[in-house]
Amino acid sequence: MQRTVEPELMDDAEQAKAYDAADFSGSHNRRVDVFAELAPPSVRRGLFLDLGCGSGDLVFRFLSAFPDCVILGVDGSRAMIQLAQQGLETRPEFKGRASFIESFIPSDNLPEESYATIMSNSFLHHLHDPQVLWETVKRLAGAESFIFVSDLRRPQSEEEARRLVEALAGREPDILKRDFFNSLCAAFEPEEVEDQLKRAGLRGLTVSPLDDIHLIVSGFIA
Repeated sequence: MQRTVEPELMDDAEQAKAYDAADFSGSHNRRVDVFAELAPPSVRRGLFLDLGCGSGDLVFRFLSAFPDCVILGVDGSRAMIQLAQQGLETRPEFKGRASFIESFIPSDNLPEESYATIMSNSFLHHLHDPQVLWETVKRLAGAESFIFVSDLRRPQSEEEARRLVEALAGREPDILKRDFFNSLCAAFEPEEVEDQLKRAGLRGLTVSPLDDIHLIVSGFIA
């Protein structure tokens, strides 16, 4: 199946609320577990950068799992950033450990800090030009920055994509099922991601399948 791009931003308030209300606990907890398996202890503390943070659910899960980290979440959707800010206000235990900014990459206004980890979840497939993510990672990552990018894998056919939507999100609202289908069709195959990394000159990163519909890019830039 050829890739079909989808809108880069979830900037509709109803769309953002539906995403925020969905139960991603299993998938997001798995991301935390995989990060703990792959990342050395030295990069589980310090400043994290989350590109395409959405409504902040994964940010809060990482803060709970790794008490020595601080996370800056970035998203181009104002609706998503507003939900993330609201979520932070209801979690006083994370005061001073999380902040969120609205920014659309590529951008020159992202802080150039010493990031222990640069991460991204379910963001790559939204981008019409995936190189903007990898060029941003290349610009902001230091020699000791751990890269942890997770995303969907594109199915072989639209029929398979529809089957996955019904199997995994059959009880979700129609708007979420629509977005999930569109995201599957917009996702990349592992070989395509490997080619993107080569084009960006990002050596040292490994592309690995996570499960039937996800992949992980991880490692240190060589």
